[in-house]
Amino acid sequence: MAIIAITQHIGARADELGRLVAERLGYRFLDSLMVIEEASRRFNVTPEQLVVVDERRPHFWERLKTDTARFIPLFRAATLKHMAADRLVVIGRSVAVLMPEVGMGLRVRLVAPLKDRVAAVAAEEKLAPAVAERRVRDYDREIRARLQTLFNLDIEDPLTHHVTLNTGATPMAALVAMLSEAAEAMDRAAPAESRQRMRDEALAAEVRAMLINHPKIGHAPLEVNCLSGVVRVNGPGLVPPWDDLIGSVARNVEGVAAVEVNAEESAVPVRPA
Repeated sequence: MAIIAITQHIGARADELGRLVAERLGYRFLDSLMVIEEASRRFNVTPEQLVVVDERRPHFWERLKTDTARFIPLFRAATLKHMAADRLVVIGRSVAVLMPEVGMGLRVRLVAPLKDRVAAVAAEEKLAPAVAERRVRDYDREIRARLQTLFNLDIEDPLTHHVTLNTGATPMAALVAMLSEAAEAMDRAAPAESRQRMRDEALAAEVRAMLINHPKIGHAPLEVNCLSGVVRVNGPGLVPPWDDLIGSVARNVEGVAAVEVNAEESAVPVRPA
């Protein structure tokens, strides 16, 4: 089944559209705050720490802290685990860019004219029009800057998403029909191996999150991949007892069939002639 991941300009009605599409398709609906709450419980961090990944741009002093880099894999692992269960509509500021290209996901960007978004935000947050306009403009800049900081991409680049929809120019019923039909068509056309690839991506993400969250492993430069449930961890210095420790952490992740831990050999230094 397909996954629809929606990002938006603030005030572009993503929550309304996402819930209606999920209801029409019989899919689950999820927003980023639900993911943050789950990840905080799963990995024993506070929701306030995880908010930086999908809700706001990290401040300068936060970018200098290694903990900020730790929160991205935790949020990604929680998000991909839901995606691997498929039949999902998920909205958030970064959920679409976290979704891997496996042939069963649709990245959707919602936009709308500034005046429509200002009116929506003013009504929802009970703000004066001038205040609402500042809120919308500041928010747009903040989100764009945050994703550039955390993921090195431009959220406004049309190639970042598969579909861009103007919710101010198209009736909601038509938008619901378009996304629902696109999801159903994608589901029919998805390669047979797509679901296994999505499960493998989710397992690799969860193993990486468990490793980075382990007090003795943390930010070790490890590469984690998964193929048909077999997890492979590569990195420098993975010799006893580190290989056993990493293997035991990975094997404790539900769904992992086997674990291979491989130590990368450092290049032999060459003495200048």
